[in-house]
Amino acid sequence: MTAIGYTRGALHLGRGLWRSGARSLAELFPKGLYARSLLIVILPMVLLQTGVAYVFMQRHWDLVTHRLSNAVARDVGAVVDLYRAQPLGADDKRLREIASERFRMSVDLMPPQPLPPRLPRRFFDFLDPLTRALPNELSHQLKYPIWVDTVGKSGLMEIRVDLGFGVARLITKRSLGYDANVHIFIFWMFGASVALIAVAILFLRNQIRPILRLAKAAEDFGKGRFHDFHPRGAREVRQAGFAFVEMKRRIERANEQRTAMLSGVSHDLRTILTRFRLSLAMFETSAETQDLERDVDEMQAMLEGYLAFARGDLGEAATPTDLAAMLDDLRLDAERHGAPVSLAARGRLNVTVRPMAIRRCLANLVGNAQRYGRRVEISAVREGRFVLVHVDDDGPGVPAASREDVFRPFFRLDEARNQDQSGSGLGLSIARDIARSHGGEVQLGDSPLGGLRATVRIPV
Repeated sequence: MTAIGYTRGALHLGRGLWRSGARSLAELFPKGLYARSLLIVILPMVLLQTGVAYVFMQRHWDLVTHRLSNAVARDVGAVVDLYRAQPLGADDKRLREIASERFRMSVDLMPPQPLPPRLPRRFFDFLDPLTRALPNELSHQLKYPIWVDTVGKSGLMEIRVDLGFGVARLITKRSLGYDANVHIFIFWMFGASVALIAVAILFLRNQIRPILRLAKAAEDFGKGRFHDFHPRGAREVRQAGFAFVEMKRRIERANEQRTAMLSGVSHDLRTILTRFRLSLAMFETSAETQDLERDVDEMQAMLEGYLAFARGDLGEAATPTDLAAMLDDLRLDAERHGAPVSLAARGRLNVTVRPMAIRRCLANLVGNAQRYGRRVEISAVREGRFVLVHVDDDGPGVPAASREDVFRPFFRLDEARNQDQSGSGLGLSIARDIARSHGGEVQLGDSPLGGLRATVRIPV
């Protein structure tokens, strides 16, 4: 049992470490589909090219360079042996001709002198295998002090050998010691990679664009800003686009049927309420008739609230709207009902919304503040891509623990502040639904006036 427990613990620890590592690795990768698709195409290409370059540089280039350097070292050794074999002071003209014709080297015998100091190496010289291979091969072939210069920019390399009675200086081409075609290989490999990456970027951009258009169409449809949409792109993307268009049509048909049903219901109920009003008008005014009239008014208000909540104003088209002018109208309406309301609007507050819906949203918040406070302040400001509208009052407020519950339909507070006391309990629910249908939000907080602050965020 102990061994099994240890095994399970080790497996659990291993799974935890694997998940933690996977999450950490996922945070490093891009989140967008376009960037991830490019990464899927480019990363294997880069890894493949890196592997090919490593194998080529480490195996092929080094091997070829060592063999060519070995051949150059043998030629140098042959020239040195010829110098050692001929009599001292003899004419070496024939030897220079042989070295030039057979070994493609320029040979000169200089007087005895110290060899130059070893040249310092630069960073990129360490990447050149000739700087390592040729001195090593010369050291194996010759038993004399040597000096090699392979870092010149003239395409030549110079080799000096101290023979004791003189210094043999040999000059030959650098191309004899290494594979000169390696740069062409690297150039073509890099050029092909750039061309493939460019083609992948263009292709993926064309493939991602229809997906972005589909997402934008879905977002606009949810905000009531839907325009004509024609599915394009790959077969799967077009299938998703056609499914979205069909879903849009079904939603529009359902909205039309719901609107027709609500129109019929509201007409019938309003007819009955009108009969009640006419019947009450036939009676003499008394305390009983006044109570009945108030009940009819409350029923009328509740009916309007239910219909507004069920309708949702989804059939209204979104149009450019001056939010500052709308707030000023709401301020005037509130002041006509006897509540002092101040308005402070800053910045450009033109937004594309469903005007009647947004007006109902703001009117519900202003009416709610007016009902429970003696002072109401409205402020609007644009912050980035959003317009923020704050409605403050000096009423009793709403407890922090209940600020999300008050958005539930028909929810009522037992505290001093009971929203929609004479209404249906749908005011805040309607306001939040309208704001969210525009891509915004309604939140409650503490007001600087001491009461409740209702904040509406509307995307520009």
